[in-house]
Order: sequence, then structure tokens, then C-alpha cells
Amino acid sequence: MVSTPLRILLISGSTRDRSTNTAALRTISALAPEGVEAPLYDGLRDLPQFVPGEEPEPPVVQDLHKQLGAADAVLICSPEYAGMIPGSLKNLLEWTVGAADLHEKPVAYVNVAFEGRGDEAVATLRTVLGYVGAELVEAASGRITVLSQMVGADGLVADAETRERLSAALEALIAHVRPV
Repeated sequence: MVSTPLRILLISGSTRDRSTNTAALRTISALAPEGVEAPLYDGLRDLPQFVPGEEPEPPVVQDLHKQLGAADAVLICSPEYAGMIPGSLKNLLEWTVGAADLHEKPVAYVNVAFEGRGDEAVATLRTVLGYVGAELVEAASGRITVLSQMVGADGLVADAETRERLSAALEALIAHVRPV
């Protein structure tokens, strides 16, 4: 019997091309074990500003709903801008409210900032995830610092210890969704 692959949608809150947040998620995707699909959501820049009750929803928003609906879990990695998550990520999360895309869905986060930085983004993200009813997976969430010099020309984290920690976060989320 062929089992359906576990699907974990990776969402970067950064719109910057050489973002360490996106590099961390690309690395997690590359390290996904057999039987796990971990695609990186690439529509953040294209999402229009959230308009409550807009009908019909724009196709890019319909695609977001489709990708979240197909995901067994979500892993978010976001920078901190002006003391909170970037507006583009907040906008994405606002589009999920009406459709309840994240309600009771396992969600984890990775904070790649230096120790003492990014804490307000984490606090804001946790507040919004609580509001939308996401199931926050603490065992898969936390700080894994990624410095820009750790990212190779291929856009992946090259540092072996950091790669192991990123893989461990993914494994913790997998274990939560599909306990052995």
C-alpha cells in the first residue's frame, strides 16, 4: 500500500531575495525525509492587501487557501520589522481568517535571528496564530540562528550544525503530525 506523503507548507515572512529566513526554509525543504513534501510557499509578494469579505477572492488568495488546505502542517520563519512580524506575513495570515485555513492545523515557527532579536516577531506571530486557532507545536518551534555567511551560493544553509538543528525542527513537526 502506498501512503500519502506528509505535506508541510513552509512560509517565509521575508520578501527579501537573500533572506536568511527563506534560506532556512529552503534548507528544511532540501532535508525533508522520504515520504515528506515540504514546499516553500512563493506567493507572499503577490498577495493583495486583505479586504474583508471580498468576493470573489483573487486567484492568488484562492491558491493560498488551496495550498494551506493540502498541508498537514505549516512551518513559518519570519524576520522582525518595526517590532513585529512583517506586514506582508500579517496580510497572509489575515487572508486565512475567514476560511479558517489554520484552525486546528499544526503550526510551528523558527526564529533565525541573533539571541535577543526577533522576540517581538515571535510574540506577534504567537498572538495571531492563537487568534486563528492554529495548534502551535512548541516542540518544533524556537530559535535557530542563521547568519548570512552561513548561506551558500545555492541559497541553502551550509553550516552542518545549523542544518542539523533545522532538520530536528522539521522532524519534531513530523513526529507531532504522524506519531510513531
